Amino acid sequence: MSFFTKRYHPPGTRPGTLRISDKPYPTPPHITLIDYSDTELQETQDTPPEACRAALDRPTTTWIHMQGDADPDALMELGTIFGLHELALEDIVNSGQRPKTELYDEQLFIILSHPLMEDGYAETEQVSLFLGDHVIFSFHGGAHDPFEPVRKRLRKHTGRLRTKGPDYLLYALVDLVIDQSFPVLERFGAELEELEGQLLAAPTRETLRRLHELKRDALLLRRMLWPQREVLNNLMRNEEYPIQEEIRLYFRDCYDHTIQIMDLLETYRDMTTGLLDLYLSSVSNRLNETMRVLTVIATIFIPLTFIAGVYGMNFGNKSDSPWAMPELNWYYGYPLIWGVMVAVGAGLLYLFKRKDWF
Repeated sequence: MSFFTKRYHPPGTRPGTLRISDKPYPTPPHITLIDYSDTELQETQDTPPEACRAALDRPTTTWIHMQGDADPDALMELGTIFGLHELALEDIVNSGQRPKTELYDEQLFIILSHPLMEDGYAETEQVSLFLGDHVIFSFHGGAHDPFEPVRKRLRKHTGRLRTKGPDYLLYALVDLVIDQSFPVLERFGAELEELEGQLLAAPTRETLRRLHELKRDALLLRRMLWPQREVLNNLMRNEEYPIQEEIRLYFRDCYDHTIQIMDLLETYRDMTTGLLDLYLSSVSNRLNETMRVLTVIATIFIPLTFIAGVYGMNFGNKSDSPWAMPELNWYYGYPLIWGVMVAVGAGLLYLFKRKDWF
């Protein structure tokens, strides 16, 4: 998994350049257009950019969503029709941008990070939003469309979504992206709990590898989600943005969610670091247990080795020298030495057990 997935133009490229290369994009873009009011809704799939021009003359709220890799030609055409700033369009093409808000000629431009779990790894995908007079643009570069729940609410006419203006739709999209962090962090926390159980039972190298991967994922999520607090703070407080005062209260709720998300993320990051320390402690304790058993065994055999070494010298008979070993000629000398050695070993075992050394 790549930690940084940002695309760059070559240094020195003219600002506002959209085309990065002539290579085909892996996920072709699809444009969905929704026109709605309190009484009606029209939805078209795979809409060509030129067909979106009619939205300029309609009094309804228009939501134009481009799903897939942003096609430079389609982006330039949309930008020409709706007056989207070229620098904002460049940020859409150069995915992996830091979450931020910008105001271009009374058009609010927002970049958010959409977190998700793919094959057990945390990833973030860029979501770009434009808020115009009565038009909302959304751009998402992944293969999966994250905004289908909002479309279902529009189709079913549930809640106040179709009775409010485009700024409330903007809130709904932002809220969906922000809240997507909760299921990701829930899976993150569940895996940490599972790894903690493995560490306490029988840690392995695979456990250590997965802990390092989770720590890396936590760093990635923190890097991409932390700036979203600033984004929500701007949406709440900046009076230059085309957002009604009553809608700013809803963004305050999103801001509270970002605080909860960051608190959870910091907690899980600390847990990951703690589990890495626990792994090292477990490995060290297992090594100490092994060394203690080996030390006890070696300590027991030290006096036995000494006795065996002394009586292995075989210094002749007593008739040859008064200093010779008399035990060599004793009838019960051999079993006696064995008895002494067994008694010494048993005594040492009893002593170590009383001192709780093993």
